[in-house]
Amino acid sequence: MPIVKLFVDKAVSDAPQVGAFSTKLNLTPVIVDNPQEVYLSVREAPDPVKKGKEVLYLTQNQGAFVKDCPGTKTYTCCGYKILHIGTFCTMDCAYCILQSYFHPPVLQFFLNHHDLYAELDRRLSEPTIQRIGTGEFTDSLIWEAWSELTQRLVPLFARQSHAVLELKTKTTAISGLKALDHKRKTIVSWSLNTDAMIGSEERGTATLTARLKAAARCESWGYPVAFHFDPMIIYPGCEAAYRQVVDQIFAHVSPANIAWISLGTFRFMPSLKPIIASRFPFSKIIYGEFVQGLDGKMRYFKPLRIKLYQQMAERIRAYSDEILIYFCMEDDEVWQKTLGFLPSTKGGLSHMLDLSAASHCGLIIA
Repeated sequence: MPIVKLFVDKAVSDAPQVGAFSTKLNLTPVIVDNPQEVYLSVREAPDPVKKGKEVLYLTQNQGAFVKDCPGTKTYTCCGYKILHIGTFCTMDCAYCILQSYFHPPVLQFFLNHHDLYAELDRRLSEPTIQRIGTGEFTDSLIWEAWSELTQRLVPLFARQSHAVLELKTKTTAISGLKALDHKRKTIVSWSLNTDAMIGSEERGTATLTARLKAAARCESWGYPVAFHFDPMIIYPGCEAAYRQVVDQIFAHVSPANIAWISLGTFRFMPSLKPIIASRFPFSKIIYGEFVQGLDGKMRYFKPLRIKLYQQMAERIRAYSDEILIYFCMEDDEVWQKTLGFLPSTKGGLSHMLDLSAASHCGLIIA
């Protein structure tokens, strides 16, 4: 969605990035003393979520830039670290949890990068493997048209040997990555879905073919790549459709260059259901066979999830026995019945991912 209004926090109004955003967006910035001025303009809109995607607020992050992924004790977590560069997204996916996660949802980008780099310098000086990504609270690459942050982060990670940066996206905004000296310390990853789901539930995103062509280009530039099937939607014919997506992955990139593939089915907090029903009245994704999980989220019945996971794992394994497949927020029963082992028998999921990152990115294991 196009950005039609640019607000700037008075505290960062002197930052040079403000001029760059203003020029590239062709918008005159409105300086505000209080974020409530921004939030009020969004809350009063007929569709606050849509409005929040059209309003950009340049501000500062007053908390930590590197945070633990908000997992839950009841399901296996991957130990991912979030690099908190901003919030929300210009694309519009029906299932997106960010529609109800932020109150109100507002597109924000943090400009106090001196604090970000200082925190990263401290983190990257630690001789332990870390997997750090920018794609949890926003899409990693939607900012490429206006900001040079990624062009600074990739070389920063290239100068050390204990951490990887993961850029997760549904876009094809990769041109800025081509000339960077990344030394394979950045993994470029794509969230994938079937053509049917992209067409009906992922408004404003790149097509499946376009995403995979972008992955092939990144591989040609020497980057490791990864893929995330999350959320997978259960619908008539979905098993064959998801298997076809797997086939298309391996028609574009080499199995040896894939750091990992994650699997996760659609899950949502009950508060998201009325938002989806209102904003996507033709969507059927909230009317599946769901039960409330231990984390309070609505999930497909476990046998349905396991059946789909088994078919996906079998298809991936037909191309490679080496690629690390993992589940996003599933329990031991799902792991055992789908992959035949528990993460705890291999040192834990975080350790498994660390080893794969080390193998694909040349990290040093202390």
